[in-house]
Amino acid sequence: MHRSASRFTRVLACAAVPVILTVAGCSSDSGKDSASGSDNGKKSGSSSSSSSKPKPKASAELEKVAYATLPEPCKAIAEKSIDSLVPQAKDKGGAATKSNDLSSRASCSWNGLDVDGLKGSKYRWLAVSLVRYESHASLGSGNKRAEEQYKKQVESAKATQDATDVKAEPAGSIGDEGTAVMYGVKKDVQFFNTTIVARTQNVVVTVDYNGASYEGADAPEQAQLLENTIAAAKETVASVEAANKGEAKQESPKPEQSPSGQ
Repeated sequence: MHRSASRFTRVLACAAVPVILTVAGCSSDSGKDSASGSDNGKKSGSSSSSSSKPKPKASAELEKVAYATLPEPCKAIAEKSIDSLVPQAKDKGGAATKSNDLSSRASCSWNGLDVDGLKGSKYRWLAVSLVRYESHASLGSGNKRAEEQYKKQVESAKATQDATDVKAEPAGSIGDEGTAVMYGVKKDVQFFNTTIVARTQNVVVTVDYNGASYEGADAPEQAQLLENTIAAAKETVASVEAANKGEAKQESPKPEQSPSGQ
């Protein structure tokens, strides 16, 4: 009886071994399948995520400006015009203002006192200023930047210190847009001033012209000052176009090259 019980116990033990191994094997396989399924899920999700990312847009090409340079400021107005606008000019060649980049910013001025004996003396002062704008990725096109500066220059002329009787009106037929600002300034005598701000494409032109009379001479006529300032502004705008035509002639087109440079 003892032997039968002992044998029965051994049979149960042997029978239990495959069951344990089977459970262990299933458990092990199940873990691998689970892990494998988890990895596949991650890879699939990663692939889906990467494919759904928006592709970066190509940056918009900058607008090419119309004018790449400026004329010499003291030659923007012809010498014969200076003779008429500034009689007895101290220097017909003008006095240029220093600039670090004359292709982007330049100015010149003239002044003269015309003495006419007992009839008194007439003083005239003329200045031209040119500012050119390039297209910039973060600041906008050259034309847009010039438009903004044009508006600022007009407002600046209206706000001239000690100015009286300020009047502003459109100055047509000067570039793409133009404004005339007229005012008076009292110093030792009464000065009559006219400023014209004009924009031609990506260049802003400002012309200042004023006059005063001494020792009994007749005061300058505002209408004549305006007419003269408009003439000077038109001449300056035309010089911008002429300077860039000359630039285009000097730069001959380069032959196209293959990507390899051959």
